[in-house]
Amino acid sequence: MNFGSPRLHYRRCDSTNNRARELAADGFPAGTVVTADEQTAGKGRQGRSWTARWGKALLYSAILRPLAERHVVLPLAVPLAVAEAVEGLAPVECKVKWPNDLWIEGRKCAGVLIEGRPEDGWAVIGVGLNVAIEPEEFPEELRDSATSIGHDVEIEAALGVLNARLGEWVEAEPNDVIDAFGERDVLRGKRIKWGDGEGVAAGVDKAGNLLVETDSGETVSLGAGEVHLSASGGS
Repeated sequence: MNFGSPRLHYRRCDSTNNRARELAADGFPAGTVVTADEQTAGKGRQGRSWTARWGKALLYSAILRPLAERHVVLPLAVPLAVAEAVEGLAPVECKVKWPNDLWIEGRKCAGVLIEGRPEDGWAVIGVGLNVAIEPEEFPEELRDSATSIGHDVEIEAALGVLNARLGEWVEAEPNDVIDAFGERDVLRGKRIKWGDGEGVAAGVDKAGNLLVETDSGETVSLGAGEVHLSASGGS
């Protein structure tokens, strides 16, 4: 699949995902991409906000349609596309923290938010990728946990590479996605906790859920709810 045509760019908008969802509902074709220099209401998972300095992050949403059975692992495929795009732009190694965070050297450089209307056969793929934000430009509370690609990478270059990598990964077979995700899975082998549960992350299942081995020897499967690393699991 080809992403990036048509492309609608905003100097400022509330959320590229909001704009892309409106376009998808109006029948815009697969591959349509919405970008912005700045968002006033950028969205992360579970109602969180995504903020970025003007013109220093790739704020990106793309329409995917029609949805097929292989897209059950879309939440894994998209982070893989972002990781490969990052590594294609700079001499860095990019890992994935399930379900949707991208890390460089233990710090978050990107997040993914997929929204859609399966009953109407479409989804919107949202990506926020820090490209050129300097460490001191992050809010103080994020300076120890956030990072950018750096290396003089430009936004338009990041856009082109992401379009290409995304076009390949959304068409990939689920088994290939799961295998590739396992190679970048930063949680695997780490102790995590969720709600009242605790155990060791053991990869993902065929539906993209997180597998956890509990202390009792049971393996449980978790959907994309909130998962926290415990103190013993590191950061």
